[in-house]
Amino acid sequence: MRTFIIVWVGQLVSTIGSYMTEFALTLWAWEVTGSATALALVGFFSRLPRIPITLIAGIIVDRFNRKYLMILADAIAVLSTVGIGILYLTDSLQIWHIYLSASVNGGFGQIQSLAHQTSISLMVPQQHYTRANSMNSAVHYGSAIFGPALAGILYPLIGLLGILWLDLLTFGVAISTLLFVEIPQSLPQKAAEVETLFARLTFGFREVWRQPSLSVLLLIYGLFLFFHDLGGAIYDPMILARTNGSAAVLASIGAAAGIGGVTGAILLSAWGGPKRRVTGMLAGFIGAGISKTVFGLGRLPLVWIPAQVCSSLNFPLIGSSKTAIWMGKIAPAKQGRVFAANALVGQVLSAIATLMAGPLSDRVFEPMMQSNTPFASLFSPIIGTGSGAGIALLYVITSIGLLFTGVAGFAIPHLQKMESSEAK
Repeated sequence: MRTFIIVWVGQLVSTIGSYMTEFALTLWAWEVTGSATALALVGFFSRLPRIPITLIAGIIVDRFNRKYLMILADAIAVLSTVGIGILYLTDSLQIWHIYLSASVNGGFGQIQSLAHQTSISLMVPQQHYTRANSMNSAVHYGSAIFGPALAGILYPLIGLLGILWLDLLTFGVAISTLLFVEIPQSLPQKAAEVETLFARLTFGFREVWRQPSLSVLLLIYGLFLFFHDLGGAIYDPMILARTNGSAAVLASIGAAAGIGGVTGAILLSAWGGPKRRVTGMLAGFIGAGISKTVFGLGRLPLVWIPAQVCSSLNFPLIGSSKTAIWMGKIAPAKQGRVFAANALVGQVLSAIATLMAGPLSDRVFEPMMQSNTPFASLFSPIIGTGSGAGIALLYVITSIGLLFTGVAGFAIPHLQKMESSEAK
């Protein structure tokens, strides 16, 4: 576990810096555009390049040194941050530059994420898979506490340029930790040497579909991810629209998400996770759906903050349970290609969701909720009126989708039987 913990610390520091930059750029983009579509497109362009890259990422991760792949991705992120800083310093920064940066970081970030994820089973014993994955969840949620909070405090003092400098320092910490550890590397299978390119590219999908339980797991998680990312793409615009662009409220809710996530990760790490990981995952779907529905119905931080804490409590359980299932079912030498296949499905669904989110908010739900139609009269007592009401209604619909996905999962026999066999 020592190597894993060293890498984990570096990733935590780096991710805090990335969240600070993301928060600062969100405020900048909202000030410039005031558009939900513009903010949603940042997420879309982050996901778009991951689709083609994921096709080959599994092969790359299974064949090349995973430590150096992670360092390469961090180095690319450094160059991207420097580029944004130069454009801002010369008063040349435009919204399309943010889209380009998101695309570059998204593509290389996909390789880094896959390299890190597939290294876990080689750095920690199998009985600690759930614990290690819950610690990884703490990276995300810990950063969600400190990143927005620090950015909210420092942005008025040092501006976007100062935030970018701090981000560069955190990347230096992440790269340093990787340089001084040795990450185990699984040996590629000899059979792969004679496979055709097509066979290599499709190996992960074939490996998933030959096991019905895994294909069902992929589909049910993909449905959850679609609803989650559709709602996630309009999360920031909804809060900013309903608070007149308040950075303080957005930061406080982001910190609440982090507190919930870290609390869930700590509890899960101490507990070790449920014996039936599928049950844990589906219960997390339901808990997140209920909490997010309450969040969408709220109109004040008094409702948003506790609802966000409750929502985020579920995600370490969801992510660690799901990942531990895959690690237990797929041998380490195959994990890069199989996890890449899973990621590809998720990236396609996520890209579709984020592309839909902005136009649905700006052109459909917002105009409907601000009109004098029977539709608006029906939902306004529940959702409210004014700017952001339509976005909130769409968010509630996606949250209910999460809830029903979890409930439906308990009725699928393949999911209930899937943890009876070992990795193949």
